[in-house]
Amino acid sequence: METYFQIEIIFAILLLLCAVTSFAMEKVRIEVTAVCLYGIILLLTSFGFENWPTSQELIMVFSSEAPLAIIAMFMVSGALSRQGVIERLTTNLQQLTRLGYRPFLLILLFSVAFFSAFINNTPVVVILLPVAIGLSGSLGVPSSKLLIPLSYASIFGGCCTLIGTSTNILASGFMANSRHYPDMSPMNMFELSKIGLPLMLFGLAFLIVFGRRLLPEREALSKILSEIERKEFLTEAILIHDSPLIGKTIKNSPISMIEGVRLIDTVRGGKSLTTPIDETVLHSGDRLILSCKPQGLIEVREVEGFKFFDQSFFGMEPINTSEAIMVEAMIKPSSSLLSCSLLEANFRGRFNLSVVALHRKGKNLHLSLNALKLRVGDTLLLLGTDSGVEELRESGEAVLLDKPPINIDKKTTKTIFSITVLAAIIVSASLSMIPLYLAALLGAGCLMIGNCINLKEAFKAVEWNLLLLIYAMLALGIVMEKSGASALMADLIRKVCTQGLSEDWQIIGALVAIYLFTAVLTELLSNNATIAIMTPVALGVAFQFGVSTEVARAFVLTSCIAASASFITPIGYQTNTFVYTVGGYRFKDFAKFGIWPMLIYFIGTILLVGFYWNLFP
Repeated sequence: METYFQIEIIFAILLLLCAVTSFAMEKVRIEVTAVCLYGIILLLTSFGFENWPTSQELIMVFSSEAPLAIIAMFMVSGALSRQGVIERLTTNLQQLTRLGYRPFLLILLFSVAFFSAFINNTPVVVILLPVAIGLSGSLGVPSSKLLIPLSYASIFGGCCTLIGTSTNILASGFMANSRHYPDMSPMNMFELSKIGLPLMLFGLAFLIVFGRRLLPEREALSKILSEIERKEFLTEAILIHDSPLIGKTIKNSPISMIEGVRLIDTVRGGKSLTTPIDETVLHSGDRLILSCKPQGLIEVREVEGFKFFDQSFFGMEPINTSEAIMVEAMIKPSSSLLSCSLLEANFRGRFNLSVVALHRKGKNLHLSLNALKLRVGDTLLLLGTDSGVEELRESGEAVLLDKPPINIDKKTTKTIFSITVLAAIIVSASLSMIPLYLAALLGAGCLMIGNCINLKEAFKAVEWNLLLLIYAMLALGIVMEKSGASALMADLIRKVCTQGLSEDWQIIGALVAIYLFTAVLTELLSNNATIAIMTPVALGVAFQFGVSTEVARAFVLTSCIAASASFITPIGYQTNTFVYTVGGYRFKDFAKFGIWPMLIYFIGTILLVGFYWNLFP
């Protein structure tokens, strides 16, 4: 028995460490790691360990209420986004820029925080990113003075309510199924507000007062290029039948030697070639799509065997030359291009756009672009025509960052209906009339019946990779608790708190330890993975201290704030990753600026929890 017990703890901790390492290294996609983790946990049940969950217990995670609530709330958020609820805010923002940086920032951030308290903050930030970038010029500041505050404000709002982030919903599920506190009820809709709202006000005040002074001056990827560098022209040319270029690859042809000329596509037999451009072997009759700066346009005309369409003996249409533009596009969480290579995404064939560079987590990637797999938050620098850019915009595959979204013509009645459904979900869950998951599912169903969102769009709004992660981490949480690993971690935290502190301060010390451990873990993992690990640990610490059910809730709420309050790295929270790639930030920018809101939330959470639950001596 003793040997089994120790082996099970070792297995549980090894699984935790392997998952953390895989998530942090990002060599394997998060959902792949999640599926493998769940499979290994199921496999270990066949060894008959006594202190290990059964296969039936592990399969039961798929009937958990928390993921169902999260799925439904994703759908509700998708309907609100589809009906232009957030876009309607943008119509008035342009006029508010005349108020100046700080008043404008005050209105923008309060709006972001309010929306993020009730709907998924990812679409809030995604929709407002081009707004902030487009209006930064009117304010006379670089976009970097707006984008980090935009992300942080969404985090502030998410910490204020149960539905503000999936992390809180997940923690609520653990509370309702606690083995240490079987009488513990789920989290109330506004239970976090007494902690999150004061912290939000202090956090917003810091961003508004000190943001302009402390935030770096960075520009978006496309704006780094000067106007001269950005001015290029697209033109078509053809290889004549006796051209000396026939049989040569592009990189070995004179075209590659001309400065200011770039081949972005080769059309053969009416079809765009899929082979890498530099390795394309030229054939007679190939049509070449060239991007040329003015001087390059002159020089390329002198290449032998290489003629433009305005040559009369071709008998073809006049020269097809148009001015090219460069835009940035960010890959959305719901994009079908995720996990596709640039070759598979086929921007040239689908949209007549060429990928000039790819920006990912502070790195401008330009080598072997065609082999790169696209990820959420990747920012592409695209070159093409206005029509191609608009076609990409209409496809919904990426967020175009060249201008604020146009306020789409949506029926006001559907917008009002969508908001009414959200309000009904909030009221019914707040008054405990029905469980949150049921209220959210009924709300999503009403929105689909009311044609505010169709079934396909509803499923597309759900971040299924996040759901796979949640199910795997729920299984790992059961393993940690049943094997005794959570109790071991809780015991270590309790011993650390009891050794250096007097008895009166030990519970406060435990809260400090839980917050810091959760905060460090959430910078390596996602906030959902972190809360799945830390909620059982926090409840275990509370149980070992022998506190009441009411005080034990304070331990969980502390973990919820710490899991979401990720400010000092761009990888701890998805919205941070979005603004990191778009805003041209460096990793250290988050560390230097984010340390201050992190301290506000750390110190503020401990003080507020200690005050509300009378934990200070």
